[in-house]
Amino acid sequence: MEPYIIEMRNITKEFPGIKANDGITLQLKRGEIHALLGENGAGKSTLMSILFGIYQPDEGQIYKNGEPVSVNDPNDANELGIGMVHQHFKLVDVFSILDNIILGVEPTKFGFLTKKKAREKVLELSKAYGLNVDPDALIEDVTVGMQQRTEILKMLYRDNEVLIFDEPTAVLTPQEINELMEIMRGLAKEGKSILFITHKLNEIMAVADRCTVLRKGKYIGTVDIKDTTKEELSKMMVGRDVKFVVDKQPANPKDTVLEIKDLCVKSKLHKKNAVNNVTFSVRKGEIVCIAGIDGNGQSELVYGITGLEKLESGTISLCGEDVTNKSIRYKNTHGLSHIPEDRHKHGLVLDYSLEQNLVLQRYFEPQFHRNGFIKFAEVRKYSDKLIDKFDVRSGQGSVTISRSMSGGNQQKAIVARELDRKHQLLIAVQPTRGLDVGAIENIHSKLIETRDNGAGILLVSLELDEVMSVSDRILVMYEGEIVVELDPKNTTVEELGLYMSGAKRQDKEVTK
Repeated sequence: MEPYIIEMRNITKEFPGIKANDGITLQLKRGEIHALLGENGAGKSTLMSILFGIYQPDEGQIYKNGEPVSVNDPNDANELGIGMVHQHFKLVDVFSILDNIILGVEPTKFGFLTKKKAREKVLELSKAYGLNVDPDALIEDVTVGMQQRTEILKMLYRDNEVLIFDEPTAVLTPQEINELMEIMRGLAKEGKSILFITHKLNEIMAVADRCTVLRKGKYIGTVDIKDTTKEELSKMMVGRDVKFVVDKQPANPKDTVLEIKDLCVKSKLHKKNAVNNVTFSVRKGEIVCIAGIDGNGQSELVYGITGLEKLESGTISLCGEDVTNKSIRYKNTHGLSHIPEDRHKHGLVLDYSLEQNLVLQRYFEPQFHRNGFIKFAEVRKYSDKLIDKFDVRSGQGSVTISRSMSGGNQQKAIVARELDRKHQLLIAVQPTRGLDVGAIENIHSKLIETRDNGAGILLVSLELDEVMSVSDRILVMYEGEIVVELDPKNTTVEELGLYMSGAKRQDKEVTK
């Protein structure tokens, strides 16, 4: 029998307060797509970071083609033919796509940089794997999907034969996800071996050959995908049955909580407005979902409403008050909560502790503050309560530095903070991005509970299943405009897709 191309035996890794990996064994066959599944904080990224040389195991051994190897750093991993696309991309924003791809292995002649052959190789790889990139485009100017293609080309340029994808679809649109699945299948046919970390069971069922499941740092089992179901995988992952259908009663909308009129927001990428004369409203007791393919103005719309981006024109009313020119702090203290799209840029101060992040917008309230001094005991008490209520997993509890937490648990912390604040309107952008099925089930139930308690919710989501199951009304954005209003009970995913792609458009004005 041919030896495994990669075998990790009895890997153990501890961090302060947590055993991230506890005697885990993982075996990767040549030419297979092997999924690694587990809850947020189950130890998946830690295990892959050990394989890529970012961390060193406390115990255990890595084997390549049956021979023991040492992976002391990512350079060792690259020499062994192991590459990794990280959950949060490792790219230099002000460099071009080509410069990012060759970074660290720059071709030189007589001490001078020579890019011509590198460019040719990148273009060849790009064409061969359907990754179509512009080598001269700057990273800061391209989409997230294009950034991910750059990361994949970095691996292929180095001739890596073992490819690690850490949550590769967490920030992609449904169309980009389908493209990535095709790319992965093509790589496997070429003989590459792929380790694929994901929470999305549909993707595992569609593309993986085998799946290894971790739970709370321990190995649960490895199964052949052809012999299992989504339900069995989810039970292995969270240790209980998971409901895939959102349980909710019909909405009972009341007064208008958010009114947007003729809103325009400028685009940073081109001369046209990113948001063009958008008008709609959200009422208390309903969930209105903005659906659309990424890049059609949803982000800029939310930035404009919340105050993160300057408006070109238009008005915003919150609870009957014109807040168009009010500050972000004013909106936050007058009924607006916001789960942002980018958890690192707008959601957290990564080098603050978890408890500091959980009171970021409330530390000045009497509950946490007296005579210019923060009441640290109250902050700790409140933080401990939210950590328990929302199952935020962190090695050292409230004092954990946010940067050290898994992406999914960072997301849970933001959701906990925003849902627990007193609000009349919740703007939730991709609230379940990067979360496991158990956490998604919990967040969806809390969104419904928030709605039923009388708040209005503006949900922005790229997940069509989430759009169809959670929303009471759907507004589709295309090229900066709302092109249709749909009732999720009377539409299909296919019809929604036609409006999202611009193939279909409602002639009459959107219902206010």
